[in-house]
Amino acid sequence: MQTLKHYLTLALLLLFFNCNVSPKPIDYRNDGCYFCSMTIVDKVHAAEIVTKKGKVYKFDATECMINFMKEFVDTSEIELYLSNNYTEPEVLIDATKATFLISKNIPSPMGAFLSAFKNKTDAEQFQTEKGGDLYTWKTLLVKFKD
Repeated sequence: MQTLKHYLTLALLLLFFNCNVSPKPIDYRNDGCYFCSMTIVDKVHAAEIVTKKGKVYKFDATECMINFMKEFVDTSEIELYLSNNYTEPEVLIDATKATFLISKNIPSPMGAFLSAFKNKTDAEQFQTEKGGDLYTWKTLLVKFKD
């Protein structure tokens, strides 16, 4: 009986630690985009979704993540929306709090010219240099809804 309790405790601990909801590092040049199947190589435009159950979906661009959301059965199951910070390659930021710039002078992998910035000041600086329009997460979703 004592052994059974130990096994049950171990099983519960394993289950608990395997269901953590956190981002996973993107393995550039090896991971593929869940939406378009392209290999993820661009370290400033990649994105990631993490569900409440801890499943991770990786994308080569934020626009692929947004397009994937249209196919996702229940978006209430999504815990994290993450985009790479344009000013810090490979650093994932909370897309729902990011400022986005669409500028024809900053190409992105899927041709939407979409870049994410951790703070609005950086986005405004790049907008001054490169042109384009700024978006919040909500306004970006409306733009891509069409």
